[in-house]
Amino acid sequence: MSENQTAPREIDPKLLEILVCPVTRGPLKYDRKAQELVSDSAGLAYPIRDGIPIMLPDEARKLERD
Repeated sequence: MSENQTAPREIDPKLLEILVCPVTRGPLKYDRKAQELVSDSAGLAYPIRDGIPIMLPDEARKLERD
């Protein structure tokens, strides 16, 4: 891969183990393709920008419920 191409950054697995949803304190799932941390219990997806999880509810995307 050349310098101009950017691949999705990986999140440190140890970081994923300790991060929880700031709203529910529940677990998060890592969506590598979307670069988000998903809280099913809160119905929110927190973005990951430049490898840094943005754990602010105001920045999170609301998930559509079935």
